[in-house]
Amino acid sequence: MLRIVVFVSGGGTNLQAIIDKIDSGSIKNAEIAGVISNNPNAYALERAKEHGLYAECVSPKSFGTREEFNQALLAAADKLSPDLLVLAGFLVILPREMIEKYTNRIINIHPSLIPSFCGKGFYGLKVHEAVLARGNKITGATVHFVDAGTDTGPIILQKAVEVQDGDTPERLQKRVMEQAEWEILPKAIDLIANGRIEIEGNRVTYKITQKAEKVGAMDWYFEGRR
Repeated sequence: MLRIVVFVSGGGTNLQAIIDKIDSGSIKNAEIAGVISNNPNAYALERAKEHGLYAECVSPKSFGTREEFNQALLAAADKLSPDLLVLAGFLVILPREMIEKYTNRIINIHPSLIPSFCGKGFYGLKVHEAVLARGNKITGATVHFVDAGTDTGPIILQKAVEVQDGDTPERLQKRVMEQAEWEILPKAIDLIANGRIEIEGNRVTYKITQKAEKVGAMDWYFEGRR
């Protein structure tokens, strides 16, 4: 059973998607060991408690230095003995010690099709504002492994979403979450929990036994290992 710890900063809609997919059996062989937030007012903490999950806030405001906060964040994760850390809208840069300790065991959901609209300064509504300002017709979301860079780790899954006339950043954000994020983040966890992916350099390869699976915005066909 894959033990996952979910890191959140806000409402926790991606956390809810994970909970729902575990409850429905869409995510197999995985359980949520705990939820950690940097924000004491994050509604995600309430979602966790409502589902009987361990929830903890580790706020940088509670510590005198960034190093103290980093050590506390790492300790909070370590005590839950996780197999996988899931960044589901976590707006804090992870300590290097955590990235090194959990190499290839941290994944993140980003609200664009990486490498577009990613990296420093691209988070939350800022991503969708930039998409609209550029006039893109397609956007989407990406699940990737976390490395020492910003949104530079191996890509696991992506799904495209149409930009519509009259979109506001808020409206586009909602559609990207509903049509992409809430689908591909649980799917990535299920793939990892069931040993269906490998990392080769900066590329993810798949080991799928089914003839075909619906992944993202298109049909992917696998014969053994892709």
